Amino acid sequence: MSTPGSSTSTGSSSGASSGASRSPHRRARAREAALARAVENGLLGPRSPLVGLLDVDGVLAAVGALNEAFEGPAPVHHTFAAKACGLVPVLRLLADAGMGCEVASPGELEQALAAGFTYDRLVFDSPAKTVEELEFALAHGIAINLDNFQELARVDRLLTGREAAGPIGLRVNPQVGAGAIGAMSTATATSKFGIALRDPGAVDAVIDAFAHRPWLNRLHAHVGSQGCPLPLIAEGVRAAYELAERVNAELGRAQITGLDIGGGLPVNFDDEDDRPTYADHVTELRRAAPGLFDGRYTLVTEFGRSLLAKSGTIATVVEYTKSAGGRRIAVTHAGAQVATRTVFMPDAWPLRVGVFDAGGRPKRGPAEVVDIAGPCCFAGDLTATARELPAVEPGDVVALYDTGAYYFSSHFSYNSLPRPAVYGYRTDPGGRVRFALAREAQSVRDVVEESGLSQADALVALRARQHRTGA
Repeated sequence: MSTPGSSTSTGSSSGASSGASRSPHRRARAREAALARAVENGLLGPRSPLVGLLDVDGVLAAVGALNEAFEGPAPVHHTFAAKACGLVPVLRLLADAGMGCEVASPGELEQALAAGFTYDRLVFDSPAKTVEELEFALAHGIAINLDNFQELARVDRLLTGREAAGPIGLRVNPQVGAGAIGAMSTATATSKFGIALRDPGAVDAVIDAFAHRPWLNRLHAHVGSQGCPLPLIAEGVRAAYELAERVNAELGRAQITGLDIGGGLPVNFDDEDDRPTYADHVTELRRAAPGLFDGRYTLVTEFGRSLLAKSGTIATVVEYTKSAGGRRIAVTHAGAQVATRTVFMPDAWPLRVGVFDAGGRPKRGPAEVVDIAGPCCFAGDLTATARELPAVEPGDVVALYDTGAYYFSSHFSYNSLPRPAVYGYRTDPGGRVRFALAREAQSVRDVVEESGLSQADALVALRARQHRTGA
């Protein structure tokens, strides 16, 4: 399908900035250039009032920073948490950059395979894996993290008479507490994930599980993500490391050879800077568990949000402006359908907002207090409240920054609003921009077909049959 702007817009992008040299300042400049070019090329405008933009160089810079931070004697397998952006072109970019992929559902697994990840570069996490899903993973050598003792018993039955083809780990919950966002904290006393280590008898049961299963060779712990401070994450990883040391010591053999330490690096949504960094994270881990990096364990990571968030922008046209109760309101096409967490938990997931004129140029001038509203038919559909922004007018562009993770691919189908197109972009030092379509915009017809169009008469026919039979 031919798409406006999918080719070079003003000359070649040869000499585009490398990921390793990306900086917050250059990222901001590239974003402004991409927004202006998106308007000029018709990717964003009256006929396409909502679009997602992803800075490819920014993503590659994040991958480079991750690899650099973990350099050392310990072998490390970095995987991307597919839930953060389940778009096949994005996954393929990460696969091409050398990442593995962590998946937590059959859909994510198929997306990862379609993106080119080989079985040995996958990690399958889910608290509700079916027999069929486990069979597939075991048969293809996909690394699995088992969530509980019942799942462990299920794998016992599935492995009867054969060897495991890939690594198998056991997820533990170190119960170190919650961060600032309870819903994102996976190491609380009552978390649904993993085996709760501080529950009576749990540690002994874990040791016994390893003692009777030579094929069990990893431990997995993931404390949480946004809102979890680095010391809390490190405390959880230390608990898993110390348990691995105890298991190996009591069994008299190095049975646990891998530690999956999850991801969870928080993202700074307050300004342009990258903080904390992966280097900060590793420093905290080394302080908490120095032996983690001595090379005796293969480390597995599962970062998602921190790799993509700051490279993504959702841009939308302002359709109307109005006032209510003395408050200015800008009505846009970006609301709960693309910014679900921000709309329903605004204090936990606030977003930075930029205002651009109809040509895609940053607006200047005196600020006014304004609410940025979306198109969904409920009063709370606001992506920003009481923000001081340059005066917003119909036809302007509002940009929601830091939306590269969990906003492009986690669409909420309220009001049957179609999913927007997503474009990746690269810029060269001169500001020239190239776009590549990562996902086509969903048409209204697509929405209707997805809502059961081919079965439109099914319920009427069922009712008619009931009348005929007299039932």
